[in-house]
Amino acid sequence: MKIDPSKISTSITPFAMIDEHSAIPQEQEILFTMHTIFRVGEIKQTADNSRLWEVQLTITDESDPQLAGLTDRIKEEVQGTSGWYRMGKLMLKVGHFDQAEELYNELLENASDDSDRALIYHQLGWSKKNQGEYQQAVTFYEKSLEICKEILSPDDPNLASSYNNIGGVYGNMGEYSKALKYYEKSLKIAKQALPPTHPDLAASYNNIGSVYTSMGEYSKAL
Repeated sequence: MKIDPSKISTSITPFAMIDEHSAIPQEQEILFTMHTIFRVGEIKQTADNSRLWEVQLTITDESDPQLAGLTDRIKEEVQGTSGWYRMGKLMLKVGHFDQAEELYNELLENASDDSDRALIYHQLGWSKKNQGEYQQAVTFYEKSLEICKEILSPDDPNLASSYNNIGGVYGNMGEYSKALKYYEKSLKIAKQALPPTHPDLAASYNNIGSVYTSMGEYSKAL
């Protein structure tokens, strides 16, 4: 393990030698904070025992350009109004659906306004959809949609997104007529709210075409 004090900030990544307090002083123990990050260097088998591996670690912190880049990327992927919302999104990203739903249900009980409740219902719907629990996903998405219809203007792009999400779930369920209905509602709003060359419009047309393909109506899909 390598620690170069010139390359880290001890105010951000504090550590302490605890040899004098250790039960085994000769081990030269070091105490690190829980958020300490190490860069993995060389990994090799030990010469004396092929079952053991030696891993070279170098302590780093936010001043590391690669770590800073990774952190910025994670922030882009997992956005939210608070740390708890970002934590929920991160749990969904890594597939920890039960923990995410537990967190969102707790947030739902303490939600302060309708926009928060709409977001939470949306995230719960997203979780259920990705677990293949489509009927529950529709239920949560529709709850989110009903709130959005009350607090947003009729041509708000977020409404188009809500209709699109429900259409996608119905498509996964094989209920193509319902999927088509929601996709067309999404497209109608998108055409009002977005410029004609916006990628979301292309996605809407593609979704409708995919449904017609699944229904075997190929001329309409074209």
